[in-house]
Amino acid sequence: MVDRPALGAKVRTLRRRRGVSQAALADKLGVSASYLNLIEHGKRPLPSPLLLKLAEVLELDLKELSSGGEARSAADLMELFGDPLFDGHELAAAEVRDLAHGSPGVARAVVALYHAYRGAKEAATTLAARISEGGVSELDSRLPTEEVSDLIQRHMNWFPELEEGAERLWRDARLEAANLQEALSAWLLREHGVQVRVEHAHDMGRAVRRFDRERRVLTLSEVLRRGSRNFQLAYQIGLLTQGAALDRHAADPHLTSAESRALSRVALANYFAAAVLLPYGPFLEAAREERNDVELLGHRFRASFEQTCHRLTTLRRPGAEGVPFHMVRIDIAGNISKHFSCSDLRFPRFGGMCARGALFGCFMTPGMIRTQLSEMPDGTRTFWVARTVRRESGGFHAPRTVHALALGCELQDAKRLVYADGVDLESREALVQVGPTCRLCDRMDCEQRAFPPLQHRLQIHEDVRGVSFYAPVEE
Repeated sequence: MVDRPALGAKVRTLRRRRGVSQAALADKLGVSASYLNLIEHGKRPLPSPLLLKLAEVLELDLKELSSGGEARSAADLMELFGDPLFDGHELAAAEVRDLAHGSPGVARAVVALYHAYRGAKEAATTLAARISEGGVSELDSRLPTEEVSDLIQRHMNWFPELEEGAERLWRDARLEAANLQEALSAWLLREHGVQVRVEHAHDMGRAVRRFDRERRVLTLSEVLRRGSRNFQLAYQIGLLTQGAALDRHAADPHLTSAESRALSRVALANYFAAAVLLPYGPFLEAAREERNDVELLGHRFRASFEQTCHRLTTLRRPGAEGVPFHMVRIDIAGNISKHFSCSDLRFPRFGGMCARGALFGCFMTPGMIRTQLSEMPDGTRTFWVARTVRRESGGFHAPRTVHALALGCELQDAKRLVYADGVDLESREALVQVGPTCRLCDRMDCEQRAFPPLQHRLQIHEDVRGVSFYAPVEE
């Protein structure tokens, strides 16, 4: 729902964007210019009949009045204003929200400018190191991974054309879950003349999949388990059959580099592969029946823990939706390498995650499922399921990459998860107080605070120590 001030500001922005004066729009709507002025400044509501007429007059989709994008812009602005660069500037949260809602273009420009600043700063540091080592490289100011993550977020991780393509493949190739690898390999050979081979790990080097376009040979490494081999086969089919959809999304104007466009194709081909291995209808039915038991679903569909979690976040088909999940993955240093939010829950873009979150404890109990009830400073409560995931690429001497991955939902949906059995979801004592980032969190009693909060001045006491260096001590 859009609040009155945000909706009024949105109306004003759309009117100006279309070059219509306030008086002219008021005349077309059949209201006085003063009344429209009050609406635009959030002092009067916008009744439904007038809203529909406004949409007709300005020829706009009602989705344009949604505040989802502005809410994300406001969160991005609050996070970037947490940078010590802005210390000394009194920036109220209400002012930041007004900027995001009232001038969304300016808000996006500020975020882009900060991205450029961060990129330039990191580039300068890296450049200095490279020069000292005798080499120089060009660095972009905005990471392709961030642009592709934003693309997926804008689509709410739902790409119906890829879902339809996966369902069409099941029909055309007459796939059966029991022999998926054989059926996919046979389809590749029959329809595209692609031969599939499995090679020894030392012959593959560091690769687990290679496609020779000229020879039409797809080579897979022996280190891939059966489910992972199926995934790579489906991924290759996605590249060969879903080119139009991949190209259309890669042409998104928010993807500003060749690297971002290439990465978007890889990400969406992965989406297609997951839709093939875990077909929407059967997977949704199983998820409901087994109450989203990730490990059991993974065994049934021969998918990894991470692939299953990711697929659960894509169950967004209108009228046949699954639990609205969030998902985030970090490495042991706390770097976020994958994230998605199905609501207003925001993950840090410029800093690390809260150390109180469920993810970090996973590294102390690898392979074990951990659950957590958490509460954000704004009162949002989330139920989390977290576990480490490993990626292996060979034998004894091959590197083993370990990440922690968490799947979360709002508290009202937690009962739809088998992991909530026996958990008192109403318990205040069980709630773990977490925050967005240290700079934006105003909880001063946190013993794990790493930076002072933006909202409070740093107070140093030589003679008294609190729960953390940054926590003030009451006299």
